[in-house]
Amino acid sequence: MALKWKKGKSKDGEMSFLEHLEELRWHIIRSILAIVILMIGAFIFKNFIFDNIILAPKKPEFFTNRLLCHLSDVLNTSILCINKKPFNLINIKMAGQLTTHIAVSMVAGLILAFPVIIREFWKFFKPALHENEKQHARGAVLAASLLFFTGVLFGYYLLAPLSVHFLSSYEVSPDVTNQINIRSYIGTLSSICLATGLIFELPILTFFLTKVGIITPSFLKKYRKHSILVIVILAAIITPPDVFSQALVCIPLLFLYEVGIIISKRVMKQKEKRREKFMSDTNSEPD
Repeated sequence: MALKWKKGKSKDGEMSFLEHLEELRWHIIRSILAIVILMIGAFIFKNFIFDNIILAPKKPEFFTNRLLCHLSDVLNTSILCINKKPFNLINIKMAGQLTTHIAVSMVAGLILAFPVIIREFWKFFKPALHENEKQHARGAVLAASLLFFTGVLFGYYLLAPLSVHFLSSYEVSPDVTNQINIRSYIGTLSSICLATGLIFELPILTFFLTKVGIITPSFLKKYRKHSILVIVILAAIITPPDVFSQALVCIPLLFLYEVGIIISKRVMKQKEKRREKFMSDTNSEPD
C-alpha cells in the first residue's frame, strides 16, 4: 500500500523535512526554467551575441582597446595599445560551431538568469529568518545581482581584452603560429567573466557568514595580511601573468574585502543590540 505524504504545515506551523525538499524542488525548477528561457533567447539572437559581445574584445575598435591605445598616444608609448591586429578564430570539428553556439547560449542564459536564481533561493531561506533579520536583509537580491553584473562587466571590459591580447600574441618561437580555436577563446572569456562575477559577491558572502557566526570583524582584521596573499594568488590565476592585469584585479578585491569588514561590523552591532534587548526583556519579567 502506497504511503501518501500529507501536504501542508503541521499544527505548530512548521514544515516537515519532506515539505522543505518539495519547496526547494520547485525553487530549483523555476530557476532552471528561467535559465532555459533566457538560453533560448540567447540562441535566437546569435548574431548580436557573437558579433557584438563574444568576438568584440579581440577587435581594435572595442571600447577598452581604443581607450588604452588613446592613453598610449597621450603617454607617447606603444606598450598600452593592445589588440591592434585582429586575429581569426578557427573551428576544427564538423559540429564545432553548432556546439559552440549551444554552449554560449547556456552561459548567457546562466548569467542573465542570475537575479532569478538568487531570488528563488532567497525566497526559500527567507521564512527561516526573524522579522528583524528580514528587515536588515531587505534588498539582498538586488545587491547580489548588482555585484554579480558589476563583476561580469569588470571582467569583460578590463580583464578579457588584456587576456586576449597577452595569450594571442605570446609565442615561444617565431616558428610557431597561433591558430586559436573558437572554443578555447570562448572558454577563456566566459571563465574570466563568471569568475569575476562570483568574486564580486564577497560582501554578500561576508554578510551571511557573519550572520551565522562563522566569521567576525576581528577575524577579518586578524587575517587581513593573509587575505592579501590569497587575493594576489587568485588574481594570478584568473588573469594573464603580467603585473598590470593582476593589479586591476587586486585593487577591487582588496576594496571589497575592506567593505566586507564594514558589513561584518554592522551585522555584529545588530546582533549585540538584539542580545541586549533580549537580556533586558528577560530581566524585566516578573518572578
